[in-house]
Amino acid sequence: MNKAQGSQAVAKEVTVEGGKEAVTHWKFNFGPDSGSAGEIEGYLKVSASTAYEKQGEYGFESGSLVYEKQRIHEDEMSNASRANNEQGQANVSARLRSSFCIPLKASFIVDVPDGTYQVLLIAGDDLAETITRVKAGEGRLMLPTIRTLPGQCAEVRFSVVVRGGNLRLSFSGSAPRINALEITLANQTMTVFLAGDSTVTDQPESGYPYCGWGQLLPAQFKHDVAVDNHAQSGRSSRSFINEGRLDAILEKIKPEDFLFIQFGHNDEKPDPDRGTEPFTTYKEYLKKYINAAREAKARPVLVTPVHRRYFADDGTLTDTHGDYIVAVRELAEEEGVPLIDLAERSRILFEQAGIEGSKEDFMWVLPGEYVNFPAGVEDNTHFQERGARRLAMQVAEAIRELRLQPLQMYLR
Repeated sequence: MNKAQGSQAVAKEVTVEGGKEAVTHWKFNFGPDSGSAGEIEGYLKVSASTAYEKQGEYGFESGSLVYEKQRIHEDEMSNASRANNEQGQANVSARLRSSFCIPLKASFIVDVPDGTYQVLLIAGDDLAETITRVKAGEGRLMLPTIRTLPGQCAEVRFSVVVRGGNLRLSFSGSAPRINALEITLANQTMTVFLAGDSTVTDQPESGYPYCGWGQLLPAQFKHDVAVDNHAQSGRSSRSFINEGRLDAILEKIKPEDFLFIQFGHNDEKPDPDRGTEPFTTYKEYLKKYINAAREAKARPVLVTPVHRRYFADDGTLTDTHGDYIVAVRELAEEEGVPLIDLAERSRILFEQAGIEGSKEDFMWVLPGEYVNFPAGVEDNTHFQERGARRLAMQVAEAIRELRLQPLQMYLR
């Protein structure tokens, strides 16, 4: 048994429910393994060589580029260790800040039961400026970029939904740091569920910079809110329900949660499994989402379909959705449901960017510009990261303007 394994009893909190033990709290201290002088009671030690594939439970994913640093000398470590024993936890914070990993391009994995977790990240450096980005899963942006000056250490929190039995956090940035992580089960957290199509979904890392606005929405919220994105590429209001995806949301949604609903792109297609008519079947299916949310005592929010990138000669955007946008607006008024008019917001956004500038929002990629698209691509429907981020910001701004409480008070 190694030292990290020997300290698991105090670094992981276990509760008993229904006669079964379940871990609900994990604490990790990052940096070089300096023997007993480097240990902090209650924390699992993670060095640059802690590999998930080798030991399981937690560690850096294979292929991660990680370095490590200890800012104080071994004799100071011994003194700090003695002081810690004498003064309890008084020096824990200082010791966590002095030791860190540099995850230049790395993913850290922790095996956890499915659920919602609150994560506390400590990141900083006594001697250097730091810049750290944090994503979860396949590319959900969890926080705005973390920037600290020399001598500063940021303590930031976010909430994340885990499916599949492990939490995967990816770190990057020009000068990234991880000093410590604390992960706590928090299933009571208010959740924004997303039902939608490829313009909303979490796109896989293998498709970067291809990105849906839903995967950049978590960074708009404080840790009081989690985003659970169930949107899937190619789905319409009809096929999403028929595939059981709304049922999957209803299994998890709680009273006072939110359900954001955006469809239209695939409802417009002449496909019997997906296609709907704007003022009849489209409205009927959208109403199923509204009714389901209300029956669960959750709060539905309708979102008009975001525009495609098709410009007229005069530089104005061509509306390819037509009556589908009108139908959503009508239904919101008929049912008394809040409406985020992302169609209108995206029209203004893309027209301001212009015919050429809007290519930076959509998947217009030159050959060789991104490793995942060596031949390049010209796509007027789907977004790259800049466009998805700007749309997520528009959704956040709409929440403010609509005064959707309590979501408004939890925006960053």
